[in-house]
Amino acid sequence: MTRAFQGLDSGQLLLICAAGLVAVAGVAHTAAVGLDRPEIAVGFGALIAVGELARLTMPGNREVAPIGAAAALGYTLLLDLSQERLQHPALQVVAVIAVGMIAGALPHLAVGRPPRLDAMARRLLTGALLAFAFRPLVDPLYLYTQPPDENWWPALAVMIVLIALSLLVDVLIAAMLRAEQVRTAFRVAVRDEINMAFPLGAAVGASGVLLALATHSMDLVALLVFAAPLLVTQVAFRKYAGIRATYLQTVRALSRVTEVGGYVEPGHSRRVSRLAVAVGRELGMAEPELLELEYAALMHDIGQLSLRDPIPGGATVLTDPDQARRIAELGAAVIKQTGVLDRVADLVRRQCDPVAADPPLSSRIIKVANAYDDLVGGSTDRDRAGAALERLRLAAGTAYDPAAIEALARVADRYAAAHRP
Repeated sequence: MTRAFQGLDSGQLLLICAAGLVAVAGVAHTAAVGLDRPEIAVGFGALIAVGELARLTMPGNREVAPIGAAAALGYTLLLDLSQERLQHPALQVVAVIAVGMIAGALPHLAVGRPPRLDAMARRLLTGALLAFAFRPLVDPLYLYTQPPDENWWPALAVMIVLIALSLLVDVLIAAMLRAEQVRTAFRVAVRDEINMAFPLGAAVGASGVLLALATHSMDLVALLVFAAPLLVTQVAFRKYAGIRATYLQTVRALSRVTEVGGYVEPGHSRRVSRLAVAVGRELGMAEPELLELEYAALMHDIGQLSLRDPIPGGATVLTDPDQARRIAELGAAVIKQTGVLDRVADLVRRQCDPVAADPPLSSRIIKVANAYDDLVGGSTDRDRAGAALERLRLAAGTAYDPAAIEALARVADRYAAAHRP
């Protein structure tokens, strides 16, 4: 469990503490007054636990549990069962969600895979906010009027509005955390969360509403009926995430060929990749663009394999511009042979273009990051880094993009501060 707390910033710790207090309040209240309809609570709690057990990591290192989140929504929005109206309080909903999440996380802890506490806390708090807002609004519309079946439409409208608001809150919380973690602008983090996480959140919200409506008609059998397609969908998501992770690992392995062959210094491709992605974030690039940038930065020197005699130290910044351009073009031709990385190949090909030729931003970033690492390498010496930046600034506007240089300077300052003894 100690590993789960390592590397957490103040925002993550605050979120975890808030979720912990809400969970303790929910469990304490439920223990004091007892469970309302315990068979329903156990059924939904078990499905939440299964969802947490089958959680997965999506692109951008986002931990999600779609099945658990849909089950939590279903229990929160459940109004009746077998024509019997339910009035389980919001604190009981919080208790069921919290206990289900903890039960699903225990097997992962047992095998040394601690959960992302900030992700769990966010899911719990989002569910708690929805539970506390839903009951006061929907009870007067549904529970205290007759006949019940004719009052589903107002209740359904409340469900949809509150789910949309809860998704918005979840996106904002996730963006605040991510902006701090990856050091990007908040507006960029919000845009990335909307593009990457909101579609899945909308699907989970729709599944939660359908589960609540199905349980109204099918009783607890709906849990089994809905669990099967949700599991199939999650398996598909897991395969997609696995393929994407394998793809990135393959690209990283290929990028080391130039190092193993002695064409570039050890670690050069990884350092350029990290610098380029950090600069891209500093300049507000979206996640899909950052992924392409990472691929291109990892393989930016692969064209050196065509050289009969390696460049001393692999420093293309010190070579003739025409030779550097030929290396870039040969590398792009190699990458293009994959048939699926045409955009990455174009970024590699244009990395040596002058600023006046208006190359893509990613190509300009790679050129700056590569030149900086050629001059500095793995050194943390501030004087050496300052001299390298000054050399790049002297060629700003012609060979190098000024905005990329200044973004690199800010990234280098943060890196130096983090490694200062």
